Amino acid sequence: MQFPVYIMGIHPHALFEALGWIVAGITMMFVRRRIGDPLSDEKRVQLALAALIGAVLGAKLLAFAEHPQKTWQGIVSSPALLIGGKTIVGGLLGGMMAVEYAKKRMGITERTGDQWVLPLAVGMSIGRIGCFLTGLEDATYGTPTSLPWGIDFGDGPRHPTQLYEILFVWGLVGFIHTRPDLPQGGAFRCYMIGYLWWRLFVDWLKPADAPILTLSAIQIACIAGLFWYHRYGTIELNLQSSPAFSEE
Repeated sequence: MQFPVYIMGIHPHALFEALGWIVAGITMMFVRRRIGDPLSDEKRVQLALAALIGAVLGAKLLAFAEHPQKTWQGIVSSPALLIGGKTIVGGLLGGMMAVEYAKKRMGITERTGDQWVLPLAVGMSIGRIGCFLTGLEDATYGTPTSLPWGIDFGDGPRHPTQLYEILFVWGLVGFIHTRPDLPQGGAFRCYMIGYLWWRLFVDWLKPADAPILTLSAIQIACIAGLFWYHRYGTIELNLQSSPAFSEE
């Protein structure tokens, strides 16, 4: 297989990223019809817009921090380089913070994130297929490996961390599905905490530009997100109570 794998002349990253957004949106409409929504259509749209803006900003800012050399090169000589590059962790955390801010401004106290779990899993999985088919250009590949399932993206077998993530995300969704005792908002919090822990560990299988104490910028963001969730967003599994704090 020759990477990147163009499909009908379209770059795989652009194709699958767009497809991920579209299918995630369709999935969101299906979920709302299936399980209902504590919010009106107007409020849900407003929160979705806030999430989109926060996700875009968070994804770009963390990407800049993850690749400081490329960012500096873009600032100094090639601004076009700043257009590319996004991170899912930054998008999730940025979207969550934007929604929290919007909810406080709108006076919304309900926990509103559960409807996002399945759309996020679908969109992220489709996007990761695009990352995988892009190969070395995407910088989401893993470190070299001699394991039999290593993928040669053009410079020898590497961990296909993009595929690892798809498997993990659906395992996480399956786990959440087996926990009907989760309170309102608990499914989303469980998804976020599980994914942040996953990225904290799996990113050691990815090359980092400028690690700080062996941690990449994405891993540091994961630690910050986990601290916030474990401090303010405790999952209630009939073991302990969640603090009186409204979280997305």
